[in-house]
Amino acid sequence: MIALFERFDIRLTKDQAHSASHGGQCDADVEILLAVPSVRRQFAKIAPDSIRAELREYGAWDNMELADDAVNQRRILWIAAGNIVEAR
Repeated sequence: MIALFERFDIRLTKDQAHSASHGGQCDADVEILLAVPSVRRQFAKIAPDSIRAELREYGAWDNMELADDAVNQRRILWIAAGNIVEAR
């Protein structure tokens, strides 16, 4: 399944998406998903500036909050998982 963004897309299986998008805290689950080799390879191809630009459009984080690329990866992965879960 694909989460489409303006500058890139993220592919996750249905199970992967559900693992990182559910009721309650998802931080640990997103972190685990981010360590999956197929997910890591995708993020290796996405420029940090592209992720930052996507997140900036949400208006939820200021420039200081968007300075941490690792945190931004977790944010966009959580959003991608949620988009896939909601699209079913």
